[in-house]
Amino acid sequence: MNDPKHILVTGGAGYIGSLLTADLLRAGYRVTVLDSLLYGGESLLSFMHHPNFHFSREDVTEPGAVRSALHRDWPRPEAVVHLAAIVGFPACQAIGPQAARKYNIEATRMVFEQATSLGSGRFIFASTYSNYGLSPDGRPVTEQSPLNPQSLYAETKIAAEEFLLSHQDEACAPLIFRLATLYGISPRTRFDLIVNQFVLDAYSRRELIIYQRGYSRSFLHVCDVVRGIIGGLEAEETKVRGQVYNLGTDDGNYTKDEIVGLVLKRLPETVVTYRDLTFGGDMRDITVSFEKIRRELGFGTTRMVDDGVREVVHALRTGMFRNPHDERYRNAQFIVQ
Repeated sequence: MNDPKHILVTGGAGYIGSLLTADLLRAGYRVTVLDSLLYGGESLLSFMHHPNFHFSREDVTEPGAVRSALHRDWPRPEAVVHLAAIVGFPACQAIGPQAARKYNIEATRMVFEQATSLGSGRFIFASTYSNYGLSPDGRPVTEQSPLNPQSLYAETKIAAEEFLLSHQDEACAPLIFRLATLYGISPRTRFDLIVNQFVLDAYSRRELIIYQRGYSRSFLHVCDVVRGIIGGLEAEETKVRGQVYNLGTDDGNYTKDEIVGLVLKRLPETVVTYRDLTFGGDMRDITVSFEKIRRELGFGTTRMVDDGVREVVHALRTGMFRNPHDERYRNAQFIVQ
Protein backbone atom coordinates (compact mmCIF):
# COMPACT_ATOMS: atom_id res chain seq x y z
CA MET A 1 0.00 0.00 0.00
CA ASN A 2 1.40 3.39 -1.00
CA ASP A 3 2.08 5.98 1.67
CA PRO A 4 -0.26 8.99 1.58
CA LYS A 5 1.14 12.11 -0.04
CA HIS A 6 2.84 14.43 2.40
CA ILE A 7 2.12 18.18 2.34
CA LEU A 8 3.90 20.73 4.52
CA VAL A 9 1.90 23.86 5.40
CA THR A 10 3.59 26.93 6.85
CA GLY A 11 1.21 29.08 8.85
CA GLY A 12 -1.03 26.06 9.28
CA ALA A 13 -2.58 27.35 12.51
CA GLY A 14 -3.93 30.44 10.79
CA TYR A 15 -7.21 31.45 9.18
CA ILE A 16 -6.61 29.58 5.91
CA GLY A 17 -4.07 27.05 7.16
CA SER A 18 -6.19 25.50 9.89
CA LEU A 19 -9.08 24.85 7.50
CA LEU A 20 -6.69 23.65 4.79
CA THR A 21 -5.17 21.21 7.27
CA ALA A 22 -8.60 19.80 8.10
CA ASP A 23 -9.51 19.32 4.43
CA LEU A 24 -6.14 17.77 3.52
CA LEU A 25 -6.45 15.26 6.37
CA ARG A 26 -10.00 14.50 5.30
CA ALA A 27 -8.75 13.86 1.78
CA GLY A 28 -6.16 11.36 3.01
CA TYR A 29 -2.98 13.44 2.93
CA ARG A 30 -0.26 13.50 5.53
CA VAL A 31 0.11 17.04 6.82
CA THR A 32 2.99 18.71 8.61
CA VAL A 33 2.12 22.11 10.03
CA LEU A 34 4.91 24.57 10.73
CA ASP A 35 3.73 27.59 12.72
CA SER A 36 5.13 29.97 15.34
CA LEU A 37 1.68 30.20 17.00
CA LEU A 38 1.62 33.98 16.94
CA TYR A 39 -2.17 33.84 17.42
CA GLY A 40 -2.24 30.65 19.46
CA GLY A 41 -2.64 27.01 18.53
CA GLU A 42 -6.21 26.19 19.56
CA SER A 43 -7.16 25.86 15.90
CA LEU A 44 -5.01 22.71 15.65
CA LEU A 45 -6.10 20.91 18.81
CA SER A 46 -8.68 18.71 17.09
CA PHE A 47 -5.97 17.28 14.79
CA MET A 48 -3.41 16.39 17.46
CA HIS A 49 -4.37 12.70 17.64
CA HIS A 50 -4.78 12.21 13.90
CA PRO A 51 -2.20 9.66 12.67
CA ASN A 52 -1.50 11.72 9.55
CA PHE A 53 -0.91 15.02 11.37
CA HIS A 54 2.38 16.37 12.65
CA PHE A 55 2.99 19.79 14.21
CA SER A 56 6.22 21.64 14.79
CA ARG A 57 6.51 25.06 16.37
CA GLU A 58 8.99 26.90 14.17
CA ASP A 59 9.58 30.42 12.89
CA VAL A 60 9.89 30.56 9.10
CA THR A 61 12.41 33.38 9.37
CA GLU A 62 14.90 31.05 11.06
CA PRO A 63 17.32 29.14 8.80
CA GLY A 64 16.45 25.46 8.59
CA ALA A 65 12.93 25.86 9.99
CA VAL A 66 11.40 23.56 7.37
CA ARG A 67 13.96 20.82 7.93
CA SER A 68 13.51 21.12 11.70
CA ALA A 69 9.74 20.66 11.32
CA LEU A 70 9.90 17.31 9.55
CA HIS A 71 8.72 14.06 11.12
CA ARG A 72 11.69 11.71 11.25
CA ASP A 73 9.64 8.69 10.15
CA TRP A 74 7.80 10.35 7.26
CA PRO A 75 8.99 10.85 3.70
CA ARG A 76 9.99 14.36 2.65
CA PRO A 77 7.03 16.58 1.66
CA GLU A 78 5.95 16.35 -1.94
CA ALA A 79 4.65 19.92 -1.82
CA VAL A 80 4.88 22.98 0.39
CA VAL A 81 2.02 25.44 0.87
CA HIS A 82 3.51 28.68 2.12
CA LEU A 83 0.89 30.68 4.04
CA ALA A 84 3.03 32.04 6.89
CA ALA A 85 3.28 35.82 6.55
CA ILE A 86 2.43 39.14 8.12
CA VAL A 87 -0.93 39.50 6.42
CA GLY A 88 -2.63 42.80 5.63
CA PHE A 89 -1.42 46.36 5.41
CA PRO A 90 -2.32 47.29 9.04
CA ALA A 91 -0.22 44.43 10.42
CA CYS A 92 2.70 45.26 8.12
CA GLN A 93 2.53 48.93 9.04
CA ALA A 94 2.45 48.02 12.72
CA ILE A 95 5.67 45.99 12.64
CA GLY A 96 7.48 48.26 10.18
CA PRO A 97 9.17 47.81 6.78
CA GLN A 98 12.22 45.88 7.96
CA ALA A 99 10.26 43.21 9.83
CA ALA A 100 7.57 43.01 7.12
CA ARG A 101 10.23 42.33 4.48
CA LYS A 102 11.89 39.76 6.72
CA TYR A 103 8.69 37.75 7.16
CA ASN A 104 7.12 38.23 3.74
CA ILE A 105 10.12 38.27 1.39
CA GLU A 106 13.16 36.73 3.05
CA ALA A 107 11.17 33.95 4.71
CA THR A 108 9.56 33.06 1.37
CA ARG A 109 13.01 32.77 -0.19
CA MET A 110 14.29 30.55 2.64
CA VAL A 111 11.24 28.27 2.66
CA PHE A 112 11.38 27.87 -1.12
CA GLU A 113 15.10 27.05 -1.05
CA GLN A 114 14.53 24.45 1.67
CA ALA A 115 11.62 22.94 -0.25
CA THR A 116 13.84 22.67 -3.32
CA SER A 117 16.70 21.08 -1.39
CA LEU A 118 14.28 18.54 0.13
CA GLY A 119 13.07 17.48 -3.30
CA SER A 120 9.54 18.87 -3.00
CA GLY A 121 7.93 19.09 -6.41
CA ARG A 122 5.54 21.99 -5.85
CA PHE A 123 5.49 25.26 -3.93
CA ILE A 124 2.20 27.12 -3.53
CA PHE A 125 2.44 30.75 -2.47
CA ALA A 126 -0.45 32.79 -1.08
CA SER A 127 -0.27 36.29 -2.53
CA THR A 128 -2.94 38.98 -2.81
CA TYR A 129 -4.97 40.95 -5.31
CA SER A 130 -3.87 44.02 -3.34
CA ASN A 131 -0.91 43.91 -5.73
CA TYR A 132 -3.09 45.51 -8.42
CA GLY A 133 -3.94 48.53 -6.30
CA LEU A 134 -6.24 50.82 -8.29
CA SER A 135 -7.46 49.86 -11.73
CA PRO A 136 -6.32 52.66 -14.06
CA ASP A 137 -9.11 52.23 -16.62
CA GLY A 138 -11.90 50.72 -14.51
CA ARG A 139 -11.77 47.39 -16.33
CA PRO A 140 -11.45 44.07 -14.49
CA VAL A 141 -7.80 43.35 -13.76
CA THR A 142 -6.25 40.13 -15.06
CA GLU A 143 -3.03 38.34 -14.20
CA GLN A 144 -1.40 40.36 -16.99
CA SER A 145 -2.49 43.75 -15.63
CA PRO A 146 0.25 46.07 -14.31
CA LEU A 147 0.89 45.90 -10.59
CA ASN A 148 0.30 49.11 -8.67
CA PRO A 149 0.87 48.45 -4.94
CA GLN A 150 -0.72 50.92 -2.55
CA SER A 151 0.73 49.50 0.67
CA LEU A 152 3.82 47.99 2.25
CA TYR A 153 1.96 44.67 2.39
CA ALA A 154 1.46 44.58 -1.38
CA GLU A 155 5.06 45.65 -1.98
CA THR A 156 6.35 42.69 0.03
CA LYS A 157 4.07 40.25 -1.76
CA ILE A 158 5.14 41.50 -5.18
CA ALA A 159 8.81 41.13 -4.22
CA ALA A 160 8.20 37.56 -3.06
CA GLU A 161 6.35 36.79 -6.30
CA GLU A 162 9.24 38.15 -8.35
CA PHE A 163 11.68 35.90 -6.51
CA LEU A 164 9.55 32.80 -7.12
CA LEU A 165 8.93 33.57 -10.78
CA SER A 166 12.65 34.03 -11.31
CA HIS A 167 13.07 30.43 -10.07
CA GLN A 168 10.26 28.79 -12.02
CA ASP A 169 12.69 26.43 -13.75
CA GLU A 170 13.79 24.87 -10.46
CA ALA A 171 12.82 21.27 -9.71
CA CYS A 172 10.29 22.66 -7.22
CA ALA A 173 7.55 24.27 -9.31
CA PRO A 174 6.24 27.58 -7.89
CA LEU A 175 2.54 28.43 -8.16
CA ILE A 176 1.19 31.82 -7.08
CA PHE A 177 -2.40 32.51 -6.05
CA ARG A 178 -3.49 36.14 -5.71
CA LEU A 179 -6.29 35.78 -3.21
CA ALA A 180 -9.46 37.83 -3.09
CA THR A 181 -10.61 39.26 0.27
CA LEU A 182 -11.69 36.33 2.40
CA TYR A 183 -14.69 35.86 4.68
CA GLY A 184 -16.40 33.10 6.64
CA ILE A 185 -15.71 30.87 9.63
CA SER A 186 -12.61 28.73 10.11
CA PRO A 187 -10.91 27.11 13.13
CA ARG A 188 -9.03 30.40 13.53
CA THR A 189 -11.64 32.90 12.43
CA ARG A 190 -10.61 36.48 11.72
CA PHE A 191 -12.85 39.45 12.50
CA ASP A 192 -10.57 42.02 10.86
CA LEU A 193 -11.83 41.12 7.38
CA ILE A 194 -14.51 43.30 5.82
CA VAL A 195 -17.47 40.90 5.67
CA ASN A 196 -16.80 39.28 9.05
CA GLN A 197 -16.11 42.67 10.65
CA PHE A 198 -19.28 44.21 9.22
CA VAL A 199 -21.38 41.36 10.59
CA LEU A 200 -19.73 41.55 14.01
CA ASP A 201 -20.22 45.31 14.27
CA ALA A 202 -23.81 45.12 13.07
CA TYR A 203 -24.60 42.30 15.50
CA SER A 204 -22.79 43.58 18.59
CA ARG A 205 -23.15 47.36 18.19
CA ARG A 206 -26.13 47.69 15.86
CA GLU A 207 -23.98 50.15 13.94
CA LEU A 208 -21.78 50.22 10.84
CA ILE A 209 -19.37 53.05 10.09
CA ILE A 210 -18.29 52.80 6.46
CA TYR A 211 -15.28 54.43 4.80
CA GLN A 212 -14.47 54.39 1.07
CA ARG A 213 -18.16 53.86 0.39
CA GLY A 214 -18.15 53.39 -3.36
CA TYR A 215 -15.11 51.16 -3.56
CA SER A 216 -15.33 47.75 -5.23
CA ARG A 217 -13.51 44.66 -4.06
CA SER A 218 -13.44 40.92 -4.69
CA PHE A 219 -14.54 38.43 -2.04
CA LEU A 220 -14.04 34.69 -1.56
CA HIS A 221 -15.18 32.29 1.15
CA VAL A 222 -12.35 30.72 3.14
CA CYS A 223 -13.71 27.26 2.27
CA ASP A 224 -13.33 28.05 -1.41
CA VAL A 225 -9.79 29.35 -1.07
CA VAL A 226 -8.93 26.00 0.50
CA ARG A 227 -10.55 24.23 -2.44
CA GLY A 228 -8.48 26.34 -4.80
CA ILE A 229 -5.23 25.52 -3.01
CA ILE A 230 -5.98 21.79 -3.06
CA GLY A 231 -6.81 22.12 -6.74
CA GLY A 232 -3.38 23.67 -7.22
CA LEU A 233 -1.79 20.71 -5.44
CA GLU A 234 -3.62 18.19 -7.59
CA ALA A 235 -3.43 19.90 -11.01
CA GLU A 236 -1.01 18.78 -13.68
CA GLU A 237 2.37 20.44 -13.27
CA THR A 238 2.22 21.93 -16.77
CA LYS A 239 -0.82 23.98 -15.69
CA VAL A 240 0.76 25.42 -12.57
CA ARG A 241 4.54 25.71 -12.97
CA GLY A 242 5.47 29.38 -12.85
CA GLN A 243 1.83 30.42 -13.09
CA VAL A 244 -0.05 33.25 -11.40
CA TYR A 245 -3.79 32.84 -10.84
CA ASN A 246 -6.30 35.25 -9.39
CA LEU A 247 -8.14 33.02 -6.93
CA GLY A 248 -11.80 33.91 -6.67
CA THR A 249 -14.89 34.21 -8.82
CA ASP A 250 -16.47 36.91 -10.95
CA ASP A 251 -19.59 36.51 -8.80
CA GLY A 252 -17.54 37.68 -5.82
CA ASN A 253 -17.02 41.23 -7.10
CA TYR A 254 -19.05 43.60 -4.91
CA THR A 255 -19.14 47.24 -3.94
CA LYS A 256 -19.09 48.05 -0.24
CA ASP A 257 -22.68 49.27 -0.49
CA GLU A 258 -23.70 45.86 -1.79
CA ILE A 259 -21.95 44.14 1.13
CA VAL A 260 -23.74 46.48 3.54
CA GLY A 261 -27.02 45.54 1.88
CA LEU A 262 -26.38 41.84 2.50
CA VAL A 263 -25.62 42.53 6.17
CA LEU A 264 -28.78 44.66 6.56
CA LYS A 265 -30.85 41.83 5.10
CA ARG A 266 -29.83 39.67 8.09
CA LEU A 267 -29.56 42.46 10.69
CA PRO A 268 -32.04 45.13 9.54
CA GLU A 269 -31.95 47.13 12.78
CA THR A 270 -28.37 48.25 12.06
CA VAL A 271 -27.69 51.99 11.67
CA VAL A 272 -25.24 52.77 8.85
CA THR A 273 -23.04 55.88 8.86
CA TYR A 274 -20.75 56.88 6.00
CA ARG A 275 -17.57 58.88 6.57
CA ASP A 276 -14.79 60.20 4.38
CA LEU A 277 -11.25 59.13 5.12
CA THR A 278 -7.96 59.80 3.40
CA PHE A 279 -4.97 57.74 4.45
CA GLY A 280 -1.80 56.17 3.08
CA GLY A 281 -2.85 52.57 3.01
CA ASP A 282 -4.49 49.85 0.99
CA MET A 283 -6.73 51.81 -1.38
CA ARG A 284 -8.08 48.92 -3.41
CA ASP A 285 -10.95 49.89 -5.70
CA ILE A 286 -10.98 47.24 -8.39
CA THR A 287 -12.94 44.53 -10.09
CA VAL A 288 -10.97 41.33 -10.68
CA SER A 289 -11.21 38.86 -13.55
CA PHE A 290 -11.07 35.18 -12.62
CA GLU A 291 -11.42 33.85 -16.13
CA LYS A 292 -7.97 32.25 -16.19
CA ILE A 293 -8.46 30.02 -13.14
CA ARG A 294 -11.94 29.05 -14.28
CA ARG A 295 -10.70 28.18 -17.77
CA GLU A 296 -7.42 26.46 -16.94
CA LEU A 297 -8.07 24.84 -13.54
CA GLY A 298 -11.84 24.56 -13.68
CA PHE A 299 -12.23 26.49 -10.44
CA GLY A 300 -15.65 27.61 -9.27
CA THR A 301 -16.97 28.62 -5.88
CA THR A 302 -19.49 26.87 -3.66
CA ARG A 303 -20.43 29.80 -1.40
CA MET A 304 -21.47 33.39 -1.91
CA VAL A 305 -21.08 36.40 0.37
CA ASP A 306 -24.69 36.04 1.53
CA ASP A 307 -23.84 32.51 2.73
CA GLY A 308 -20.89 33.92 4.66
CA VAL A 309 -22.97 36.64 6.27
CA ARG A 310 -25.54 34.07 7.34
CA GLU A 311 -22.96 31.71 8.89
CA VAL A 312 -21.18 34.48 10.81
CA VAL A 313 -24.51 35.76 12.16
CA HIS A 314 -25.41 32.21 13.21
CA ALA A 315 -22.05 31.68 14.93
CA LEU A 316 -22.45 34.93 16.88
CA ARG A 317 -26.09 34.33 17.82
CA THR A 318 -25.38 30.82 19.09
CA GLY A 319 -22.45 31.97 21.21
CA MET A 320 -19.71 30.05 19.40
CA PHE A 321 -17.33 32.92 20.17
CA ARG A 322 -17.21 33.84 23.83
CA ASN A 323 -15.48 37.13 23.04
CA PRO A 324 -15.31 37.80 19.29
CA HIS A 325 -13.65 41.16 19.97
CA ASP A 326 -10.61 39.42 21.47
CA GLU A 327 -7.33 40.29 19.74
CA ARG A 328 -6.75 36.61 18.86
CA TYR A 329 -9.31 37.06 16.08
CA ARG A 330 -7.39 39.91 14.46
CA ASN A 331 -4.08 40.26 12.67
CA ALA A 332 -4.12 43.94 13.55
CA GLN A 333 -6.35 46.15 15.65
CA PHE A 334 -7.18 48.65 12.91
CA ILE A 335 -9.35 48.08 9.87
CA VAL A 336 -10.58 50.60 7.35
CA GLN A 337 -14.14 49.80 6.40
